[in-house]
Amino acid sequence: MSQFDVDLFVIGAGSGGVRAARVAAQYGARVKVAEEFRVGGTCVIRGCVPKKLLVYASRFADEFEDAAGFGWEVPSPKFDWKTLIARKDAEIARLEGIYTTNLERAGAELVAARAVVEGPHTVVLPATGERITARNILIATGGRPADQPHFVGREHAISSNEVFHLESLPERITIIGGGYIALEFAGVFAGLGSTVTVVHRGPHLLRGFDEEVRTTLEAAYRERGIEILLERTVERAEKIQDGLRITLSDGSTHDADVLLSAAGRVPYTQGLGLAASGVALNDKGAVIVDEFSRTNVPSIFAVGDVTDRVNLTPMAIREGQAFADTVFGERTTRVDHKLIPTAVFSTPEIGVVGLTESDARGQYAQLKVYKATFRPLKATLSGRQEKMLMKLLVDGATDKIVGAHMVGDHAGEQVQLLGVALSMGATKADFDRTLAVHPTAAEEWVTMRTPVA
Repeated sequence: MSQFDVDLFVIGAGSGGVRAARVAAQYGARVKVAEEFRVGGTCVIRGCVPKKLLVYASRFADEFEDAAGFGWEVPSPKFDWKTLIARKDAEIARLEGIYTTNLERAGAELVAARAVVEGPHTVVLPATGERITARNILIATGGRPADQPHFVGREHAISSNEVFHLESLPERITIIGGGYIALEFAGVFAGLGSTVTVVHRGPHLLRGFDEEVRTTLEAAYRERGIEILLERTVERAEKIQDGLRITLSDGSTHDADVLLSAAGRVPYTQGLGLAASGVALNDKGAVIVDEFSRTNVPSIFAVGDVTDRVNLTPMAIREGQAFADTVFGERTTRVDHKLIPTAVFSTPEIGVVGLTESDARGQYAQLKVYKATFRPLKATLSGRQEKMLMKLLVDGATDKIVGAHMVGDHAGEQVQLLGVALSMGATKADFDRTLAVHPTAAEEWVTMRTPVA
């Protein structure tokens, strides 16, 4: 008879926690999972999935506009926010049901309650006082929106959690931030017809991305009518008769119906009892783990955004799988956190994998830069002036491709396949001898012959 109630107790039923729980249960472990909100986590409930649905909705505006250039007579379209949100909510509920069913079919028990760590092998459910002992504990609570920036009237701002549940489409929205979340929502609301202002304290958007990618998106957003205010912060937000009056650090003011604070997310570890149980956290509150997702307390592990390593849903899933394989499947597995394809679902879309040009120049003395900037074929009839950017970074000494960057339609789809090529160590010669598929935008990857730098 085991001295523990369960072999694994998972706190958090998001992408990483659910994968770890399912796989561990399939290996024969007795598993319980506690979730205080909804099964599916940030990605499914109020992140990647609902956001992408809103992105799709916003891009129909371009399609209606472009259709005229191809001979279509399209009546003036009318958009209904409530219909979109209702359909989105129905789909999220369906996906939550699938996640729950998959957990149960695997043999894991789901507990709809908050759980707190009380020691190396004990968790407590505060709502009932029940204590459960576990051979291993997995922290998979993900992240939460960062606290609002410190300005007068910050209580008038909403976070990326609330933005999915607005009662109506705002005519005017001001967005604080220059990262993924801020820019994806800027594209969504602009496409749906809102007047959008982005306020960012830095000199350019998307810190950490390739410089040309950053400036290309800024130019495209301004062309789309999005106001980009850089090197400024919000100093004050106050209620007025028809919305909010927002004062910036340069003294300028403008009015909005909604103020969205989207200045990033932080690990959700507050109130989980981790520090009191001896689990080491860093200065951001993230759980510190080793290459096997183990904390300094040998029986406690953590995966996903709560560790603040690579905050992407596929990485949380990969870490959850590796944890279960290692601890319960007797298959020691490490996760590579280096070469990671990723996309920003702005409009235009961004896809990147590998090093930025500035980072590559710091590592490779003979770096070659290949670049293509062009209007896609569709734009020749639609009249749209927006250009695409494709960029390859190649180590001149080995011919190995060390970075690929794209801004334009379907960048996320393309970078998934580029990630396969780069993870296999593809060289520029490999790309050069691959026959182009014509006419496509993707053919540019294999037809760039002369380095621009």
